Amino acid sequence: MKEKTITLLNGEQWDQAEIVERAYEDEFYYGYLGKNALSSSNIKKILDSPKTYYNLMQYGDETNSQALRDGRLIHMMVLEPHRINELVFADVSTKTTKKWKEMSAEYPNHILYTEKEKANAERLADAILKNETARGLLSDSKFEVAQVDHIEGYAFRAKADILKNNGGIVDLKTTSDLRNFVYSSRNKWHYDVQVYIYCQLFNCDYSDFQFLVIDKASCDIGVYTCSPEFYNKGESKVLYALQQYVDFFEGKSPEEVQEMLHDYTIIGEL
Repeated sequence: MKEKTITLLNGEQWDQAEIVERAYEDEFYYGYLGKNALSSSNIKKILDSPKTYYNLMQYGDETNSQALRDGRLIHMMVLEPHRINELVFADVSTKTTKKWKEMSAEYPNHILYTEKEKANAERLADAILKNETARGLLSDSKFEVAQVDHIEGYAFRAKADILKNNGGIVDLKTTSDLRNFVYSSRNKWHYDVQVYIYCQLFNCDYSDFQFLVIDKASCDIGVYTCSPEFYNKGESKVLYALQQYVDFFEGKSPEEVQEMLHDYTIIGEL
C-alpha cells in the first residue's frame, strides 16, 4: 500500500508516516511545521486578523507567556511526568533576580521555571490525579499524540493531549474562570476550531471529544462534551479562515502580502 503524501504550505512533500514521526520532536513541530503547516492556533490568529497571522509567521509568537508556560508545565506533570527532568527549577523570588539571570545563562538549552511555578503546577496536577472522573479520562489512553494531514487540501498539524484507545479525544485545559468556560470556549478562545480540526485529523466524531478543565484558583474540575452546534461553528470558522488565507497569502509575493495588509481595514457601524 502506497504511503500517503503530505504537501506542506511551502510546496514540500513528505511521506505522512515520516512527517508524523518527526512531529514528535518539539523543535520540528513548533519550528518547521509551525511555519509550513496550519494548526488550530494558526486558524485562531487568522480569525483575529490576517495581520496577526502574518506577524506570527514573521516574528514568532509569545511562546514564553506566563499562561503558556503554566500550561506546558501542568501538561507535563499530568501527561508526561517522565520529562520533568528536562526542566530546571530556580529557587528565586522573581525572574528579575541576579540568580535567575545567571541560571538562564547556565542552562540555555533547558526550560527554566521558578520553584513557585513548580509548586503551583504540582497543586493543580495533584488535584487532577486525585479526581476519579479525571483519572477515568486519563486511563486507557496515549498522551501527546501527533498527527499531520490535509483539511480542505491544506496541511494541518496537531497534538492530541489524550487520545483514548477507543478513538476519543480528551483535551486538558486550565482556566481562571471555570464557571465562564462555556462562554469563553465559544466566544473568546475558539475551542470549537480545535474540536473541528482535531476531529478531522484523528478521524474522531465530535461526540467523542471532551475537555478536561481545571480552575487555576479553586482547583475545581469540569468535563465538557461538544454539541453538534459547537462542532459546526468550528467548521464554519475554519472554512472562513482558510478563505482568508487564500485571499491574503496563498500564491502571493511578500510585496503583495504586505501591500494587502497595509490596506486591510475593518469597517463597522456603532
